[in-house]
Amino acid sequence: MARLTRQEAQALTRETLLATAVEHFLDRGYAAASLDQIAEDAGYSKGAVYSNFKNKDELCAEVLGRIRLTKVGEITAQLGAKSTLDDAVAEFARWAERTIGDQRWTLLEVEFSVRSRHSEDIREKIAAGADQVRGLIAGLVQHLTESNGVTPTLDPDAAALRMLSVGIGLGLQRAISPELPVDPLVDTVREILSGG
Repeated sequence: MARLTRQEAQALTRETLLATAVEHFLDRGYAAASLDQIAEDAGYSKGAVYSNFKNKDELCAEVLGRIRLTKVGEITAQLGAKSTLDDAVAEFARWAERTIGDQRWTLLEVEFSVRSRHSEDIREKIAAGADQVRGLIAGLVQHLTESNGVTPTLDPDAAALRMLSVGIGLGLQRAISPELPVDPLVDTVREILSGG
């Protein structure tokens, strides 16, 4: 087997640290997650963490970015394979039931967001992540409506903002009361995609 180049080894180290950090932050939250423990569990020194990430905030922002892209990627792939809007909305409802209000993810988002009160850098990272998610949702709305010959009730960017806003609000409530239904979000999606 060929020896890894320096760049490949650094990319592998970064990926291993990030994968380990995802579980640490989700399991423990921001405050209780330890860079020393993340490094140890990943099989590296704390120095490896700092050679790949500026600080704990940057690592957590990367973790949340990865989680968001994974979750949006799941639903994008699932909905892209559906042939009708009714099928897409039904699939979205199943995804939302599993995902919206995931306690570990939602509470990590909240805990990290609270840190933005005292850090413009964190606020900018959170805003950039939200912009990215809204862009992905807008693209999905555009794809679903165009491929089904429907004019959405809102332009894709406004639709994405509304869907994300309802999803975040409902997610916060479901993190505390998981028995709450996802219907308000599913109804919002149905209304936007129906063109009605």
